[in-house]
Amino acid sequence: MDTYALATSLAVDYPVLNIFWTMLELFLWILWFFLLFKIITDIFRSHDLSGWGKAGWLILVIVLPLIGVLVYLIARGQSMGKRDIEQAQQTDAAVRAYIRDAAAGTPGEGGGGRSHVEDLAKLADLKERGAISDEEYQKAKNKLLV
Repeated sequence: MDTYALATSLAVDYPVLNIFWTMLELFLWILWFFLLFKIITDIFRSHDLSGWGKAGWLILVIVLPLIGVLVYLIARGQSMGKRDIEQAQQTDAAVRAYIRDAAAGTPGEGGGGRSHVEDLAKLADLKERGAISDEEYQKAKNKLLV
């Protein structure tokens, strides 16, 4: 039997409706695994559960996956959403703080330092008032820019 005849016979044995059904099953399996991993990560990041509580939920979700996932979603689904929102807000606040610190030129948290722009402006002001010479200004400017 040549390869064309083999491919044709396989295509006849597997109709289009079965292809769609197989794709649906594959999609549902992938969706199921995403949900399972989401629940497992939520179990571990939940601060209101004790260690034994986390172990119990994890055993239930792994040993009886369908029942465990459904019971977890019913019992803790609402708080799971709240934890997602809190984590997103914390991440957003951290990103905003980092951008603020980077824009201000201050390393680390708190924003206690000054930026180079402010220091250069003060140096230029001192030079204009005659408090420092041109040579001192250039040395201080080079020190700041390095």
